[in-house]
Amino acid sequence: MKGIITVLFILCAVILASEPFSIGFIYVGSVNDGGWTEKHDEGRLYLEKTFGSQIETSFIENVTEGEQDLEVLRSYAERNVKLLFSTSFGFMDDVLEIAKDYPDTIFMHCSGYETAENVGTYFGRIYEPAYLTGLIAGKMTKSNIIGYVATFKIPEVIRGINAFANGIGKVNPDARVHVIWTETWFDPSSEEEAADALLDLGADVIAQSQDSPAAVQAAGQRGVYAIGYNTDMSAFSPDTFLTSPIWNWGVFYERVVKEVMEGKWTSYQYWGGIEDGVVDIVMSNLVPADLQELMNKERSRIIEDDYHPFEGPLQDQDGKLRYSEGEEPTDEELLTMDWFVSNVIGSPK
Repeated sequence: MKGIITVLFILCAVILASEPFSIGFIYVGSVNDGGWTEKHDEGRLYLEKTFGSQIETSFIENVTEGEQDLEVLRSYAERNVKLLFSTSFGFMDDVLEIAKDYPDTIFMHCSGYETAENVGTYFGRIYEPAYLTGLIAGKMTKSNIIGYVATFKIPEVIRGINAFANGIGKVNPDARVHVIWTETWFDPSSEEEAADALLDLGADVIAQSQDSPAAVQAAGQRGVYAIGYNTDMSAFSPDTFLTSPIWNWGVFYERVVKEVMEGKWTSYQYWGGIEDGVVDIVMSNLVPADLQELMNKERSRIIEDDYHPFEGPLQDQDGKLRYSEGEEPTDEELLTMDWFVSNVIGSPK
């Protein structure tokens, strides 16, 4: 009898040890949104391909910030998911609340700024490729009116607009970036309406920070150059799409999963750039070869830490010198940015 019990104990231990590592994802949008959430889900699929049967992943999409997220977070934690990625800024407060009750679950929150013993944050320096797309926009515009369809008046978005405008200013000091706010992450009709208003203003390049490709499509319908966001949006306007800053979440997700599985994870705040591979840029063949060469040169300078997209001299809309010649902002200043550079038309407040 004692031998049978021992064998059963060993079998149970083997079964438990062979259970796949459980990972959950909470998405604010649809996995088919053509933008933000789609790229996160590509990261999830990358994990499945990389780790195979060692892990199992699941996701819940279209979770409303501040309404459904608390319930969804709790349901995941109750299922003993070992690692949970929450992929939108508005989930932050509820992640912190739930994490207190489930200390054995590790939470990684995207774009947030608060941590706990079992909560880390992560984001990418998307402003780096945004600056590079600005170089392209500045060279391609003829009207010197560049439209930007923006989401919310938060540092993340303001920072991206400013980096884009800095790229434009470097190659075309006469061009201006005109901003219209939608106050939504994902609302294709509002995004299209904002893009149309900018096109009516005379914009001959449309850029955006939205989760959908609606602004790109609106530009395409009018035969105007388009710059996407999050993903390669060329399929939505193949005749006018120029470029896009993109996310590659899989490389970071792989890192976190390894850390947790190996027992090496501790709470931290991650902010990686082009050098890490978590952000980058795509271009279409509409971008001339000499401009591609310029962009690639500037991209290499950023990777080599030879240039910063916010390197001074840099003035704000009011003419105030924010950074002197050769001066760069600190990460804290970037993360709290609430002002526009001098070649942006619109209010960040």
